[in-house]
Amino acid sequence: MKCAYWPYGESFFHKPTGRCSDGLIMIDYFATYLKLPLIDAYLNKDGNFTQGVNFAVGGATALNTSVLKLKYNLTAITNLSLSVQLDWFKSHLYSYYVDDKSDWRDKISKRLFIMGSIGSNDYNIAFLQGKTLPDLYEMVPHVVQAIQLVVEEIIRLGATQIAIPGNIPVGCIPMYLSLFKKNDSNIYDELKCLKQHNTHAQFHNHQLQKNVVNLQKRYPNVSIVYLDYYEAFREIFQHANLFGFDETATREACCGTSDDEYKVNADVFCGNKGVPVCENPDEHISWDGTHLTQHTYHALVKHLMPSLNRGIKNVK
Repeated sequence: MKCAYWPYGESFFHKPTGRCSDGLIMIDYFATYLKLPLIDAYLNKDGNFTQGVNFAVGGATALNTSVLKLKYNLTAITNLSLSVQLDWFKSHLYSYYVDDKSDWRDKISKRLFIMGSIGSNDYNIAFLQGKTLPDLYEMVPHVVQAIQLVVEEIIRLGATQIAIPGNIPVGCIPMYLSLFKKNDSNIYDELKCLKQHNTHAQFHNHQLQKNVVNLQKRYPNVSIVYLDYYEAFREIFQHANLFGFDETATREACCGTSDDEYKVNADVFCGNKGVPVCENPDEHISWDGTHLTQHTYHALVKHLMPSLNRGIKNVK
């Protein structure tokens, strides 16, 4: 995984930690706002999990790899799908509370579960492996259902506070802008982002929001909040200078190289030998053409915290 190599982590840790940015990522900023220490990854054998645990894995999909292959003829970059992460969570529970199930339910009920921007990797794989937009729309109900099943399972295990994020407007991401660029102004919106890709992201988000409403009705004693990553990102993208970004660099990668304006090359990605890094990552929205800079992640979380505070009972 390229995120495990330099220059990932350069701005905060001054070394790679597996986080796909120049430093911190969203879960780190959520933890900071909640006055928690940085949350260790479950796969970190030396991790301290007393305040929380991060089960996310770069490239993980909502749908199982077998479903992606058999139903859509897609090849995932990792077999660590959402269901695998759920299994890790269960194993973590059983190892911590092996003798007292009531104790684990009590502790879980006081914890906040943030699901992560799930589904984006399923669609990324489909777009990058040549699937058509109708194919992508066909995937949405299955992706949303996969998210729902995991949410319901963690509720069954005792969760009472759950945040479910939508997807960002991928049509504004340098990798997409580079791969799908055309000399046709009609495919771009007023922010010079790809219309069709953003419309698909909105469709996913609308279906997910409807699903969240249904879950809220089905589980009235559980606080379930939808986090609107899409609108938060567009707000930052549209008013980049107000958030401290260089307006001329909103559509280019900080770490990347290419002959076009997006500074990203899927064949020579950030982390490869000779790939340059911009002087000030904080001025860039995109870190490597796919992932965002820590400055962007910080701005997103700051924008989202009021929604989280309104929707979750015990978040301070």
